[in-house]
Order: sequence, then structure tokens, then C-alpha cells
Amino acid sequence: MEFDTDWLTLGPHRVRLRSTKGFPTEAMRKAVDVIRIAVDNNMSARARIVEVVCRHEKNYEVTIGTTIAKDKVCAPQLETFVAGVLGLPADHINLIVTTVDQSEVDLHFGVYERMLAEKLGVAPPIQ
Repeated sequence: MEFDTDWLTLGPHRVRLRSTKGFPTEAMRKAVDVIRIAVDNNMSARARIVEVVCRHEKNYEVTIGTTIAKDKVCAPQLETFVAGVLGLPADHINLIVTTVDQSEVDLHFGVYERMLAEKLGVAPPIQ
């Protein structure tokens, strides 16, 4: 059993939380909720938060999967915005947006999120 990992569902996002300092905290969950709001309101409807890793000193690495290439354009502005809302320096938030070809994933709700997680290496493939 992994004590540094937890799963969280926020709307259409099925997020894997990982903390290098132990079990994900309530502060990390609140940070993920702020990130979710930013992604939902500024990226396409196909963008999904797949994983958030909290490293030492509240450094967050956020993996986002999408089928729309234009979602990468707004990532730097969102990093600055989220860091400001959380009261962190801008370099403490790192959004990694990975584009997956639409033919590689099934767009049905639930299946899409799982397939993105598999493509990005967050979740193992279902056998």
C-alpha cells in the first residue's frame, strides 16, 4: 500500500495526489481545488488534471492531459495565477500539459479520464 498517494475526484477530474513528505494533506487538497477551478475556466473542456505531486516546501507539479493542443498556451499564465492565489512564489507551481491524439482515447465520461491517466503514465493499464 502506498501511503504517499491518494485519489480525489473533482467534477470530471480524477486526480492522483502524491506527496513526497507523506500522505497528502488538506492544504494540498485545497491547492488542487484552486488548480481545478483555474483549469476548468481557462482551458478547453477536454483538459483534465491527472496528477498533482507536492514536493518539499509546497512545490506543486501538476500533470494535465488534453486532446486540444491550444491548452498548452495558457499554462504559463495559469502557473502565475495559481501561485498568487495560494500565496506561493511563481516558480512553485509547474503545469505540465500533455496533448494526446483524440484517436488514442475514448471520449466517454470516466473512460476518457482513465485513458489519459494511462497515456501519461499515472495509472497502470487495465488488464
